[in-house]
Amino acid sequence: EVHLVESGGGLVKPGGSLRLSCAASGFTFSTSPMSWVRQAPGKELEWVSTIVSYTNTTTYAEPVKGRFTISTDNAKSTLYLQMNTLKSEDTAVYYCAKGGLASALYGSYRGQGTQVTVSS
Repeated sequence: EVHLVESGGGLVKPGGSLRLSCAASGFTFSTSPMSWVRQAPGKELEWVSTIVSYTNTTTYAEPVKGRFTISTDNAKSTLYLQMNTLKSEDTAVYYCAKGGLASALYGSYRGQGTQVTVSS
């Protein structure tokens, strides 16, 4: 059974940083694309980033490009999202998901989410 557990969210001031983690189990983590998506209050789920670790390929949504970094630790089956220069518009619940963009947005394998609030 696929199990994804996010952590690391919290309240941060604009310009600050946070690192989200996602502990994965129940599948072969090292060979699975992994993604982060987010949902802001009153808005639809939005894709943030995807990593394919076995090809060392990362992709990012335009609003976060240059500020966020996705990475994995395959030995720990853990996905990360380093978020720098945070803005108020980054406020959302962040979810990790198994798979690429389509799977992350429309599939069944997402964690329970972690709240990120950017506010002064």
